[in-house]
Amino acid sequence: MTPSSFPSKEEIARLTARMLLEIGAVHFNAETPFTLASGLPSPTYIDCRKLISYPRIRAVLMDFLAVTVMREAGFEAFDNVAGGETAGIPFAAMVAERLALPMTYVRKKPKGYGRNARIEGVMTEGSRVLLIEDLTTDGGSKLSFVDAIRETGAVCAHTAVIFYYGIFPETIDTLGRHGVSLHHLCTWWDVLAVARESDAFDRATLDEVEAFLTSPRPWQAARAKG
Repeated sequence: MTPSSFPSKEEIARLTARMLLEIGAVHFNAETPFTLASGLPSPTYIDCRKLISYPRIRAVLMDFLAVTVMREAGFEAFDNVAGGETAGIPFAAMVAERLALPMTYVRKKPKGYGRNARIEGVMTEGSRVLLIEDLTTDGGSKLSFVDAIRETGAVCAHTAVIFYYGIFPETIDTLGRHGVSLHHLCTWWDVLAVARESDAFDRATLDEVEAFLTSPRPWQAARAKG
């Protein structure tokens, strides 16, 4: 069912951050930083995949995501909702249900057999496709999915995520140069604000996280392994 009443964008961000903290999706560790997919260190890590195991929270967040897309892109802006393999697939299915639209998904690479397809499901030429994923850091990983969608003759000018890092200024430019607008529910700044209010982590850890969020590249460079 399509949501019909919407909290403000600010309230959506606050509530999303609170839910992510509540289910233990947020991890802060300043003493032993996590290693990101890029190989760089970070005192923060988020696991949005955990949301699929919490039906009440996932239902609310999928309502929020549908509402955010309709507000920012338009109520009749899309013909198809595509999930990026693998984390985006369940969220795309739930958003597609709310928007009453067909759902597809995009493989990271061709299967290597059969039709050798990257798109699973029905995606037609000229269809306006919304790409759904769980999160984005610098936006780079979205571009391969967008290109695969466009190769079918479909149009992909929007991507929506639950969580956007919100600390790398190049993200919006990277997507914008590719003709893609980003829609999101919350950022690390929203999570940090709620974490401080709730005493979810000790003050020293939160201060180190804030230092990272304020200057992520220098923080990483200072702690990167040689």
